[in-house]
Amino acid sequence: PAKKKDIRDYNDADMARLLEQWEKDDDIEEGDLPEHKRPPAPIDFSKIDPGKPESILKLTKKGKTLMMFVTVSGNPTEKETEEITSLWQGSLFNANYDVQRFIVGSNRAIFMLRDGSYAWEIKDFLINQERCADVTLEGQVYPGKGAEESEKVKNKTKPEKAKKKKDGDKKSNSIKEDNRATKQREDL
Repeated sequence: PAKKKDIRDYNDADMARLLEQWEKDDDIEEGDLPEHKRPPAPIDFSKIDPGKPESILKLTKKGKTLMMFVTVSGNPTEKETEEITSLWQGSLFNANYDVQRFIVGSNRAIFMLRDGSYAWEIKDFLINQERCADVTLEGQVYPGKGAEESEKVKNKTKPEKAKKKKDGDKKSNSIKEDNRATKQREDL
């Protein structure tokens, strides 16, 4: 039998045990569960357009957190990037999109969405902004209005797979042309 303690003598461990006892038999509502423990939303296959693969992604990302990378064109300072992306975030907020923004470089930011099904609408808004160089969403790079012409052409067409060369220059040729993060790292 457990020894009865006065509630005033409880320490942190005692309080934690008491909380566990209370929560053990509680029915936790589905909305209160962490995202990874929630059951996936049922997908209505009648809404899927076979001509648009994005429609499948919209339905599978519904209710899930999703992140997209946004690159600001030109050579902005981190403060300029902060100001520009803040304007974009404000515009999205006014359009009732819940978006959080994190600056990750002098010209790059992450936009985090609570509901991933809106990601493609937000992407369409962002790529129409004058200072948006590109938006990376689900591994796909979408050029924005602010992208240089060579970048727009390169990202619209699929790069042909390069044949393996037998000379010793394998490291420089192994980098994919459309992998923007790798390219920027090499430029540094």
